[in-house]
Amino acid sequence: MPPGHPPVTFVGVPRPRLSWRIDSAPSGWRQRGAEIEASYPDGSTVVVPLEGDGQILVDWPFTPLGSRDRAVLRVRVSGTNGWSSWSPSAAVEASLLHPADWSAHWITPVAGADSADPAPLLATTFAVDPGLLRARLHVTALGIVVPHLNGERVSEDHFTPGWTTYDKLIRFRSYDVRALLGEGENELSALLGNGWYRGRIASLPIHRAQSYGDRLGLLAQLELEYADGRRVTIGTDENWRTAPSRILANDFYDGQTTELRMPARPPLQAPVERLHAEVGRLDLAVAPPVRELEAIAPVTLLDGSPAVIADFGRNLVGWVRLRVTAPAGTTVTIRHAEVLDGGALSIRPLRSAEATDRYILAGHAGELLEPVFTYHGFRYAEISGLPPEAIVELEAVSLGSALTRTGWFECSDPALSQLHQNVVNSMIGNFLDVPTDCPQRDERLGWTGDIQVFAPTASTLFDVSSFLGGWLESLALDQLPDGTVPAVVPRVFPEETTLAGWGDAAVVVPWVLYQRYGDTGVLRRQYASMVAWVERVRILAGPELLWRGGQQLGDWLDPLAPPNDPAAAQADPDVVATAYFFHSVDLLSQSAAALGLGDDERRYATLAERIRSAFSAAYVHDDGRITSDCQTVYAMALAWEMIDDAAVRSRSGERLAELVESQGFTVATGFLGTPVVLLALSLAGRTDDAYRMLTTRAFPSWLYAVDLGATTIWERWDSLLPDGSVNPGEMTSFNHYAFGAVANWMHRTIGGLTSLAPACRTVRVAPVPGAGLTSAVMSYDSPYGRITAGWKLVERRFELELRVPVGVTATVELPDGAVISAVEHGSYSYATEVDAAAPAA
Repeated sequence: MPPGHPPVTFVGVPRPRLSWRIDSAPSGWRQRGAEIEASYPDGSTVVVPLEGDGQILVDWPFTPLGSRDRAVLRVRVSGTNGWSSWSPSAAVEASLLHPADWSAHWITPVAGADSADPAPLLATTFAVDPGLLRARLHVTALGIVVPHLNGERVSEDHFTPGWTTYDKLIRFRSYDVRALLGEGENELSALLGNGWYRGRIASLPIHRAQSYGDRLGLLAQLELEYADGRRVTIGTDENWRTAPSRILANDFYDGQTTELRMPARPPLQAPVERLHAEVGRLDLAVAPPVRELEAIAPVTLLDGSPAVIADFGRNLVGWVRLRVTAPAGTTVTIRHAEVLDGGALSIRPLRSAEATDRYILAGHAGELLEPVFTYHGFRYAEISGLPPEAIVELEAVSLGSALTRTGWFECSDPALSQLHQNVVNSMIGNFLDVPTDCPQRDERLGWTGDIQVFAPTASTLFDVSSFLGGWLESLALDQLPDGTVPAVVPRVFPEETTLAGWGDAAVVVPWVLYQRYGDTGVLRRQYASMVAWVERVRILAGPELLWRGGQQLGDWLDPLAPPNDPAAAQADPDVVATAYFFHSVDLLSQSAAALGLGDDERRYATLAERIRSAFSAAYVHDDGRITSDCQTVYAMALAWEMIDDAAVRSRSGERLAELVESQGFTVATGFLGTPVVLLALSLAGRTDDAYRMLTTRAFPSWLYAVDLGATTIWERWDSLLPDGSVNPGEMTSFNHYAFGAVANWMHRTIGGLTSLAPACRTVRVAPVPGAGLTSAVMSYDSPYGRITAGWKLVERRFELELRVPVGVTATVELPDGAVISAVEHGSYSYATEVDAAAPAA
């Protein structure tokens, strides 16, 4: 936009939805209506009045946008005291909405010029006339692309366009590049890397049938708009030229090799040709881009003679950036690992991933070494090939999708606060374009089961509405015709099976997003996928409605499972599968209700009741015992209200508590049981036991890893053994967020904040002190604004400070049983006497 105008937000739909927050209002004030104003480039202005209190995801009230259409928006609201002032302006612009908008062609270096390495650089030149008003670059790739204009990066984004199943869907990004252009000759260039499309991540032997392609591709369209109304388009075509870059090799798993003696911008003499690849539809990227999030200095440099080992103090995801001064031809090698073993990097957990960056120096003073087309999961980096004094600057760069932080928690127990920070750290490192299981070894896939259990926690800590919304679109596209959901999304395995707890992501994740953000749109978009999954399981369950047999991962990584057989859990996989069948059908019924689909709501509610009855008849005994008699089966049955009989349900709760106590309050659950075991104890009236389980230090427990210095959540409860050695099992990631799902209970119980209606329109604030905690504070940036609940114990006096934003209504429940209803926006203080030694259940 011209100077003084707001920066533009590109949208990929003709009717973007609108939301606004009201920062403050007098006591008792409520929104009664609003006016939304749209100003257009032709000077016209349209004001649309709205009635009611809606302010979240309001339907677009204007004429639909066409491709390239722009509007500057602002809103004002009315209430009991008249109209507010107008909000600051926000500019929106429709990107390219239709295939016909693209005149550019996919191009690639001519066959033979584009071998697997090095990374190719492609470019073209063009003239800019006087009177340039706007310039927009729309760009994507088969591979990953870094676009430049006149030698300057177009954006701070990394790994554009991200990972999708390319023959079904490709994302592109749009940029305002007016500031990078000048009158006269200009150059548009693009550096292409292998990324997900041609890297080993999609071409391991087990993935071979799903390898995407052998040749990288570029699609770029630069549109110049002049004051006289002309639009000039510079698109990829056969007139571009290419050359090998100085990036000799690049791979997410293995790292990057860079020959710095070569010029950064080599002469472009080789031809390109059109690429005739099978590609899916082009959509504007909806998720935030991958960005640099933080630069982290090493806390110490260790002697790893003849190398130096940098310890960055915490496990992170990204790369090492350093400046060095050394002779030309010197080869600097950087290897990465999450832990040390005997003072050296422990690389066995990486499996076949080399995780190594190499640089051949040009010999300049203060030479910058930094990769472009790889990333690593690490705390330690071994730097070899030059003496320590040659290192001028050294830091780690943390990478991740640029999500907005929305949830914060802290309490008086430093170990629990560290546990929560570890959850945050693991989410940051694994939310990198797709929700991955791990960031370091030869995997890094979008496992559906992991995100299914973690979604409630993730959506509290960060705004993941567009991130997971976009991923769910890939899930639906990759779903098999019979309704089976792939184990990983994007799909890479050639063979798929129907997996309880993994495929249920098709239902659970959309429901979580609806609950957190009030977005019926995500339910509507995913509804056919949700139904397809449930109907697939209904067939497998048969007339008895019991899902039995088949290949199951079950309660994966139960701590009692053998190291090399992580599916050998205590929980009977048939019990787990039928429990998940019920859970998804129950959520599908509620989703149908939210969408106003009355017939579906009733049909699936009836089915859920039948499954509940079948589950109880098959697996729940009169004494409350459940088949396989372990923590996970009780946790699921209680958390999901699968036991109708109150007396039997009470006995099941007591049995869960008996098991937990008999096991020394240690955790005996895997990926599927862990997210619900503390909730089940609380629902059974045993919050004190849940606290003891959370705070125990013995293995297996959450604080076991904290006591061993963990800064992220581990894949196994004992990824590191008590003697400091690495677990001998094949899967020993030290950055896996699944067991971090416990943070959801911490938010609800210690922090006391539970949403009672979509988008936190109504909330319950009911902190439950326990385990000797003397204070805690929980803040959540809801769609309406920030909710903060902070409490402290002063001897036997419980004090609560509460802030409620405009648009939210709270019910406050104090530990002495007092209930304060209909608490509207404002700041409040409450106090009561409690028995701190015996926390309420």
